Amino acid sequence: MQEFFHSVTLDKDKCMGCINCIKRCPTEAIRVRNKKAHIITERCIDCGECIRVCPHHAKRATCDSLDVLHEYEYVIALPAPSFMAQFNNLEDVDIVLNALLDFGFDSVFEVAKAAELVSAATRQLMKGGNLPRPVISSACPAVTRLIRVRFPSLIEHILPLNAPIEVAARLAKKEAIQKTGLPAEKIGAVFISPCPAKVTATKMPLGTEKSAVDAVVAVSDIYTQLLPFMKQTITEPPKTVSESGKIGLSWGSSSGEASGLINDNYLAADGIENVIRVLEDLEDEKFRDVDFIELNACSGGCVGGVLNVENPYVARTKLYRIRKHLPVSMNHIEEIGPEMLWDTPLEYVPVLKLDEDMGAAMEKMARVEEIADSLEGLDCGSCGAPSCRALAEDVVRGVASVDDCVFKYKAGIQSLLKDIHKLEHYIPAPFRPEEGNEEEKS
Repeated sequence: MQEFFHSVTLDKDKCMGCINCIKRCPTEAIRVRNKKAHIITERCIDCGECIRVCPHHAKRATCDSLDVLHEYEYVIALPAPSFMAQFNNLEDVDIVLNALLDFGFDSVFEVAKAAELVSAATRQLMKGGNLPRPVISSACPAVTRLIRVRFPSLIEHILPLNAPIEVAARLAKKEAIQKTGLPAEKIGAVFISPCPAKVTATKMPLGTEKSAVDAVVAVSDIYTQLLPFMKQTITEPPKTVSESGKIGLSWGSSSGEASGLINDNYLAADGIENVIRVLEDLEDEKFRDVDFIELNACSGGCVGGVLNVENPYVARTKLYRIRKHLPVSMNHIEEIGPEMLWDTPLEYVPVLKLDEDMGAAMEKMARVEEIADSLEGLDCGSCGAPSCRALAEDVVRGVASVDDCVFKYKAGIQSLLKDIHKLEHYIPAPFRPEEGNEEEKS
C-alpha cells in the first residue's frame, strides 16, 4: 500500500471525543475510539473539513514557518489568487505584491499568471479533441486524490496538466536562475496557501515525481505580518509588478477556472459534499453533454480554504471588485511547454478495498451487508464510526465490534438482565428475595 503524506494532523490532547469530524469527513477517514479521534491515513485527502468543524481545534494543518526565507539565497513568493481577497478595501494587486517584496522576498511570481497559462493550455488541449469528455479539472488536489481513492473510473477524465502553483514554481525558478545565475538548490519557491491540500500536493505531488515548490506557508500566518508593509506601500504609488488579468484572479473562486475556457458548456461545483454528488452522477454517466467540470473541495472555491482569514463569500465579492478594471488576460501561449504537462500518470489507490483477493472481498462485502442490515440504520455516530455501514466494515476488518453500537449494547444488557431474572427460579426459596422487600427498605 502506498504511503501518504498528510498536512492535516490531530492533537489528541485537545480532542474531546465528539463526533463532529467523523460526520463531515468525505472519505470516512476518521473514527472515535476510547474518546479520541483517529485518522485513517490512507483514506484522508487533506481537504481540511475536519479542521473547519472541530470545536476544540484538535485538527490543524502543518505548514512551513516563515523562517524559510532565511534558508535560501534567493526566495520567490508565490501568492495564490485567493490571497488577494483577504484584504479590506484593496483595489490594486500591486500593493500586496510590493508588500511581499518589502517583507523580505526577493521576487514575486503570481500563481494567477500561471493560472492564465494553464487556462490557455486547457483550451488548446480541448480544441484538439483528444481528451475524454467531460474533462475534470486537476487544480484542486483534494478532489484529485478523492477521485484516485473513491472514483477510479474517472481518473482518465482528469486534465493532464499541472496545477497553477506547480507551473508558477517551475517558471519562477527558471526566471530566477537566468536572472541570478544561482543553482536551483539555492533558490526557494514559497507558496502562500489557502488550504492544507495544497501543502500535501507539494510534498506528495500528483502528475509529477517532484514538486518545484520548496515550502508552503499559510495565508493566516503571513497575513497579519504583511499588513504594516502594505500601509507603508500605500503612502507612495506601488511599482507595477502584477502580470495577470481577470482570468488569473478568477481562479481564486468557484467557476473562475471554467469561465476562463471561454466555453459556456461547463459545470462548476464547490463544497466537498456537492463535489461527491457530482462525481457520483458523473460515474453514472449523467453529464454526457458537458465539456468541462470544475470541482473545488472548499465552499466558494479557494477563497473558502481553512487557512484563509476572510469569510469566503465576502472574499469572493472582494475578488470581483479587484479584477473589475483588469484586462481579460495578460498571458498567452503558442504551444504547451513541458512545465505544464504531467510526467507521471495518476494511478488508482485501492484504500477502500476489503481484500486484494476478489473472492474474499465478495465474501466480506456480503458480511458487511448482513451486519449493516442488523443495525438500526440511524447513522448516529455514537459508535465512533460515521455510519452504520462504516461500523459494519470496521467489524469485518477486525477493528471494531458490533457491540460498539449503543443499541446493540443496550439490547445485550437487557437480554442479560432477563437471563439473570430467569436464574432467580433456581435459587432456593429461603434465599430468594421477596417481592416488595427492597421497596420497604427504601
